Amino acid sequence: MKRRPVPILVGAGQYTQRKNASPALDPLGLMIKASLVALADTGSHNLRSVIDTVCVINSFSRDDENLPIALSGAMGLSPTSVIYSQIGGNSPQMMVNHVARDIAAGRRRAALLAGAESVYSMHKAAGGKQTAIDWPDNVTLRHLRERNLPVNFDTLLRSGCRHEKDILTAAGLTYQEVNNHIEDAYDLFLPHLMYPFFETALRHLSERSVSEHRDYIGRRYERFSNVARQNPYAWIRKKFTADEFMTAAPHNRYVVYPYTVRVMANINVDQSAALIMMNDADADVLGIDRSRWVYPMGGAELSHIWHVTERPRLYDSPPISESARLALAQSGLTLSDIGAFDLYSCFPSAVEISRQAIGIPEDDPRDLTVTGGLAQFGGPGNNYTMHAIASLVERIRNDRSLKAMVTANGWYNSKHAIGIYGAEPPDHPWEDRDDSSVQKAIDAEALPAPVERAGGILTIEAYIIRYDQEGKAERATVIGHLENGKRALADITAGNNDLRHFEEFELVGKRGNVCYDTIAGRNKVTLFPMDEGKN
Repeated sequence: MKRRPVPILVGAGQYTQRKNASPALDPLGLMIKASLVALADTGSHNLRSVIDTVCVINSFSRDDENLPIALSGAMGLSPTSVIYSQIGGNSPQMMVNHVARDIAAGRRRAALLAGAESVYSMHKAAGGKQTAIDWPDNVTLRHLRERNLPVNFDTLLRSGCRHEKDILTAAGLTYQEVNNHIEDAYDLFLPHLMYPFFETALRHLSERSVSEHRDYIGRRYERFSNVARQNPYAWIRKKFTADEFMTAAPHNRYVVYPYTVRVMANINVDQSAALIMMNDADADVLGIDRSRWVYPMGGAELSHIWHVTERPRLYDSPPISESARLALAQSGLTLSDIGAFDLYSCFPSAVEISRQAIGIPEDDPRDLTVTGGLAQFGGPGNNYTMHAIASLVERIRNDRSLKAMVTANGWYNSKHAIGIYGAEPPDHPWEDRDDSSVQKAIDAEALPAPVERAGGILTIEAYIIRYDQEGKAERATVIGHLENGKRALADITAGNNDLRHFEEFELVGKRGNVCYDTIAGRNKVTLFPMDEGKN
């Protein structure tokens, strides 16, 4: 019987372009830097001839499906397969899982995976704060300049979605809109408008008071800060206290309650990472030192109910629970065997949902990040998790007994991929496992779309408060249920002072009269006086 190839990681590289870099490299230049480091890290001079696949993670600051070809040319590679991923922070771990299955099945021999963002340099140049950047081949920069569009995450994400939709449509595939039409009416497209709903739902579930939960988040991020401070690739290496993370101030304003700037993913970075994967037989032939091999030991990818307002619970993630179960089973490990985690940390609620879904105790002494997290290490678009994996390659090489778990998350706790890594092969080999029955069970829990024109009494399940650039409260939106059990969204009828008042009180569980405002095109809820201001 022919021996089945075993996928391994043999090279990893990271590069962080510092703020005063001149000239500033665009994403392709940064990927070349990280890829050269990853190739050198293998210790082999003949690996280029074996690489048959180049995969590039979707880049907001150079959204170009030709990037894998450009990277291949710059690296002197002649791959038979090139891949440009879709939008989603789940992509790096998902691609590792897919490539591992392909290598095990003999469909691929070796792959270079890379990704990068240069949002910081792009934003700085647009604001006239550095010499104009010369990126003639950067299609995203050209697009922004031709249309006189601002360089911010809103613009880059919307542009990326339009591009992705065009690519899928041209291929005869369906693009799945991230919002249903009800969510669209409440302007809930940007991720930082969705995750605070999860946070307030989690807070109510925990039975912590507003101040206790604020302290809880702050302590979590203070621990992350300690990790980032020691990471040479971190964008921010300054230590912050729990209070400094959570106290709203001019330099750390509320963006969307209960999140300040410092606890949100920071895409305003210039960072790249790359990995080299291959089969173990070729690695032996090339003489790659076995003590430097790191094995993907298990993995799984599942999605949540796609539209947030159709999920029966806003505080959990069945796809994370199931993906972790499947990945651990493949690896032959239990949760207690895992010595290091990197839980996706675009927002505090993402960390907490993952922790609970996996079953990590609240007081677990193990760190939940190996990089420092997306707020301080940096959130380079869809590619963050590749940095976590690259960091774990180094950790496992230094401690061959270490087993590690990575979670990767796309959109609004929507798309998930989990990977487990160690210095030995998995108990069960990588194969084209069919997890469709698990996905169907998750999808079957979906609720109907929310009521567009609601009336009657609404009980709040979760809420957010939005702020302007000066930190002034502008608008509060709730997700709740009516007396008949159906879901509805509504904006709270309140003035700015009342909105600030709501920062200090728990609104989940409070009730009010809801009705449809034909002028605004949205539901409005007026809280019952007895329910206002009660903690």
